[in-house]
Amino acid sequence: MKRFAVYSLLGLSLLSSACQDDFLDRVPLDELVDDTYWENEEQLRLATDACYAFLKAKNTVDMENLGDNTLWPSVTDYQRIATGNFTNDVGALNTEWTTGYDGIRRCNAFLANYQRAQVTDPVRKEALAAEVRVIRAYLYSYLTAFYGDVQLVTTPLEIDDPLVYGPRTPRAEVVDFMLKELDEAATALPTAIPTGTNLGRINKGAALALKARVALQNQRYAAAEQAAKAVMDLNVYQLYTAGGTANAYRNLFTYAGKLAAGTNKETILARPHLADISMHNLSREIQVPDQNARWNPTKSLVDSYLCSDGLPIDKSPLYKDAAYADVFKNRDPRMVQTILQPGAAWGGRFDGNPQNTNPAVYTTPKFRSDRRGSVTITGYYFTKYVELSTVGQVSRDANDIHLIRLAEVLLIYAEARLEQGKLTQSDVDLTINKLRQRVGMRAMNLAELATNGLDVRTELRRERRVELALEGQRYFDILRWQQGSLLAEDVKGMKKAWALSAADVANQPTDANGFILVNRGRTFTASRNYLWPMPLVQLERNPNLGQNPGW
Repeated sequence: MKRFAVYSLLGLSLLSSACQDDFLDRVPLDELVDDTYWENEEQLRLATDACYAFLKAKNTVDMENLGDNTLWPSVTDYQRIATGNFTNDVGALNTEWTTGYDGIRRCNAFLANYQRAQVTDPVRKEALAAEVRVIRAYLYSYLTAFYGDVQLVTTPLEIDDPLVYGPRTPRAEVVDFMLKELDEAATALPTAIPTGTNLGRINKGAALALKARVALQNQRYAAAEQAAKAVMDLNVYQLYTAGGTANAYRNLFTYAGKLAAGTNKETILARPHLADISMHNLSREIQVPDQNARWNPTKSLVDSYLCSDGLPIDKSPLYKDAAYADVFKNRDPRMVQTILQPGAAWGGRFDGNPQNTNPAVYTTPKFRSDRRGSVTITGYYFTKYVELSTVGQVSRDANDIHLIRLAEVLLIYAEARLEQGKLTQSDVDLTINKLRQRVGMRAMNLAELATNGLDVRTELRRERRVELALEGQRYFDILRWQQGSLLAEDVKGMKKAWALSAADVANQPTDANGFILVNRGRTFTASRNYLWPMPLVQLERNPNLGQNPGW
């Protein structure tokens, strides 16, 4: 008897009088099992919803700590991985493996049994199955990005199945499987953006957008271009512009941009959250009012924003850094909608400036840990993804977590065209310049890039970095671009001289130019660090998995 995943315990016990000849063949009373579960549409929907639980939520943002955009104030597994100083017994390695396969197992159980349910509308039944196929591909997309070759399992397994202790499947084969699954799932899914009780469900656009992401991540540029263009051609998504150029980008990541608000047609796939039902702690952790901010923007991220004339800070005459506030002036407007600037509203309360009589307004970074305001270790704070109304409350944030949005699809299309040698100014206008127009930033012009000695590939990658900052994509971009050396660089913050109180930063080391050195001793070995090692516990259970190169 194959047992389905447990959704709830029924709290029933077997009675002593049940000891009859057929006792061992009885259906268990304390869990849901395949033999009795798959009967109607309601059960099918509940089983689908259980698969949705494996889409990443706030941990999508947590993965930003694997890259070079932000730094956690204390040592975490993600930080160990980012620094290159770890071994295959780090807990996160096994957690990602087991969580991924827990979700895949649940999806496989659904797909093996859903046809048994009595559903009036066969189209609805196949659409639910297609949603599950997309979720399964989503889980495999992370497993292959982390480990390369992984076990491709598409059916429920018994404990004695040879696949349980079998070898890994080559990554290319798993990628082929994902792309085919997503194509087929897309044909069974509705095009319209889900609303009402279907809010947040997977539709055709989500399947195609995930296909575009997977294809790009695996250098399948033609497939990435095709899938991204297919999403664009659906004509159901549009960039979020509520709030105008000065606020729209930031507003998208607050309650104003929640799917339930009804004005966001940019987000293609999200983990919606509901007040008092499903909440997290992201806004508070970003600007926590009495501790260290958990996400600390790095100098590397801050420096990546262009000046308003479209030039990098090392080329633009507009860039000044005589004082802390200068850094925020004359920059790509997405910078101050991502990185907190002096004079902006915040939830971190007292910032260390005795002249600031309004704790709701930010003026200067705080380095002293005295539980009287949010402390930064780099000198910078994020404002993106902060819903101010929840910063002062613990785990009361119902902000949606955006997993894939139209902006990423546009960036995928531009990069895929570039890598095939096909990028034109028309492509740039169709993609990059739509993102810039949203915030009132100077348009990208390929001829101007050449005139100013700027590399098109570098600038497209910069665009992706600033647009998707704090959305969990940076680490995977670095791996795809074979730029692992960036992870080995020292993590730096602001200039030490900009601190309001010299005493608060007196013990902070600096580089030759006076910038605070926040994290050193990092390493990245190209022969091994582009893949994670197989987790120690998994190798002990199944030596046939083998180990990745260099580990």
